[in-house]
Amino acid sequence: MKKQNCLIYCNCGAGIIPNEKQNTLAESFKELNVDVFELHDICAFSVNEKDVLHSFENEYDKKFIVACYPRAIQNIFQQNKITLGNYEVLNFRELTTENIVETLREKTLENSSETKYEVLKSSLDVPAWYPVIDESRCTLCGQCARFCVFGVYKYNKKSLEVVNPLSCKNNCPACGRTCPASAIIFPRLPENSVLSGAEPGSKEEPAKPEKKEGLFVLLNERNNARRNIFKQGVVQQAEAEKLKAIEEFKKGLEKK
Repeated sequence: MKKQNCLIYCNCGAGIIPNEKQNTLAESFKELNVDVFELHDICAFSVNEKDVLHSFENEYDKKFIVACYPRAIQNIFQQNKITLGNYEVLNFRELTTENIVETLREKTLENSSETKYEVLKSSLDVPAWYPVIDESRCTLCGQCARFCVFGVYKYNKKSLEVVNPLSCKNNCPACGRTCPASAIIFPRLPENSVLSGAEPGSKEEPAKPEKKEGLFVLLNERNNARRNIFKQGVVQQAEAEKLKAIEEFKKGLEKK
């Protein structure tokens, strides 16, 4: 029989929130009358230990996840084929510790049996830095795959996949910056932006073309989005990030 609910806390190793806040959250969660699983971290478990995440679906009806942007978490799970069923994400990038704890106290139902607090660390020995595709926005233009030189993507005109996530170079979000549809997410990116998983919608963000429109309209809007990216200096920034990643990759080879 499943328990009513649990809390999955992503103790992110990317420094996207201050260490003090991470520690305060962990201590606050120990006072809740609910099973808590502190993961180091969700990005790593999603590519390296999926069975751990799947086990939560088998054991609990409702999962509360304290992590980064809900859009990022949703697409991490979708990309890595992880099914968690009924879950709710509380965004520690934007919510205060007090807001998160108060919400959990209001929403979590007390488990009838004794509760536990477990700290789970991934065995992954490299940073879990990789791109996540938001398929609801992706137009299959292939810009990200063409821009990346590390073989992270597999692309044809009918599909785009992240096939080698750990081939992506740590702290290089360059391919995502060139995406005209803002469909690439880097969950571990420190900046609070659409690129790290915030919901698109600001005036600066290019809207995803609707597929019901004609081919000419789609191509025209895509080209306009690309021109806007270039005008804003984003391509230049992406090129600089890519060159830096290549240099660090070469240095790594020289050390071996």
